[in-house]
Amino acid sequence: MTLASSSNENSLFTHVSKIIEKRKNRAGMYANREVTLMYWEIGRYIGSVLLGGERAEYGKKILATLSQELLKKYGQAFDIHNIRRMIRFAEKFSSLRIVTELASQLSWSHFLELLPLETEEARMYYINEAATRQLGTKELRRQISRKAYERKEIANSRFKETSKVPFNVFKDPYILDTLGLKENFLEADLEKAILTELESFILEFGHGFTFIERQKRMTMDGDDFTLDLLFYHRILKRLVAVELKIGKFVPQYKGQMEFYLKWLNRYERQDDENEPIGIILCTKASRNQIELMELDKSGITVAEYWTNLPPKTEFERKIKEILIEAQERLERRKSLPKGKIQKQLDYFYDPKDADMEEK
Repeated sequence: MTLASSSNENSLFTHVSKIIEKRKNRAGMYANREVTLMYWEIGRYIGSVLLGGERAEYGKKILATLSQELLKKYGQAFDIHNIRRMIRFAEKFSSLRIVTELASQLSWSHFLELLPLETEEARMYYINEAATRQLGTKELRRQISRKAYERKEIANSRFKETSKVPFNVFKDPYILDTLGLKENFLEADLEKAILTELESFILEFGHGFTFIERQKRMTMDGDDFTLDLLFYHRILKRLVAVELKIGKFVPQYKGQMEFYLKWLNRYERQDDENEPIGIILCTKASRNQIELMELDKSGITVAEYWTNLPPKTEFERKIKEILIEAQERLERRKSLPKGKIQKQLDYFYDPKDADMEEK
């Protein structure tokens, strides 16, 4: 066999393999879509016909019988526990048109993770995250357990209509437990740990961030200044400056970040980019002080970072307390003239669409 013929055979194998893999992936996506829609139709039918109106009590009684019959013919997927989840699925996602659209991007396993969520806003946030970031079921479950939605809401509560910081970009606090930092670490240790675990840091930070440079040098009038980390947000089309601080936030940090942003805006921003924004990460921050300083008008936000994830019950309690405090601040702001924040939630659909059900 000549070298040329061997090369041709390899090329042929590679090309055919690509065709096979592409079609197999499409077949898998199609099969997943049909299974999800099947479960929705079953849940919708049982919920509306057997469990609706005067037949509700009768429907509950025969649900176990129905499950036993389906188990015999179609297998474990139709046990009574899963059938109840199908009913709940159809109740939570009432529009067939929307379910059809989402089923091409999310699996039944994804939907199962979403069902326990109490609010539509939380469900739509995680749907958007799972679809745009192509999160697997395991990572979606991790995001939900780490209260990504609630932490995003806490950060959003700090911004007003005049904010230069976009909504739904940052969180507060950030959970940086994957960095492996011990007690009494320095800012240089934190920076080094972030760069070593950059992928996990960006995953925690959110979708769209791209790392640009560490220790960004800025020179003016012969003086050198150094920014810890510089990112670019591909969706927002703007530079994102990150300053790392050990200890509590102090007001002097505002002036430092404002200088960095003005320098980046003048010397680094491209013509087709938006103005840079900045985030100051601290181990502790007074959210009332930060709100009073109105940092968001300068394109700055502040967030705490935790290097250790507390036990589940303690973590949930802390996040709940911070969220309640954030909601109270929002309520106080609403009592002021024109003080209502207009959230720019990037949903897959308008909630009004849920009323346009396909019969």
